[in-house]
Amino acid sequence: MTRKALFVRLDAKPGRENDVAKFLRDGQGLVQQEPATTAWFAIQLGPTTFAIFDAFSDDAGRDAHLSGKVAKALMAKAPELLAQPPKIEKADVLADKLPS
Repeated sequence: MTRKALFVRLDAKPGRENDVAKFLRDGQGLVQQEPATTAWFAIQLGPTTFAIFDAFSDDAGRDAHLSGKVAKALMAKAPELLAQPPKIEKADVLADKLPS
């Protein structure tokens, strides 16, 4: 059961929107290697605003993701691509509908 989540807001620097989108698309392969990540979505909310939503069965899975390859790559690229540091919010999942 999915119980924990992250919502990460990303604001691209002017002119770096395509680079942020590419970074997020490229990150999918790394996330697929994380067995504790139940669901992962990279989304675009507006012209310069992006987000990541991911879900986990427990805190251990969420913590593993936060210390994983995608998180490390994001923090390394943030100064180059983002107007401000990523805003990472931890959340509790109240209900879900995911394929089994």
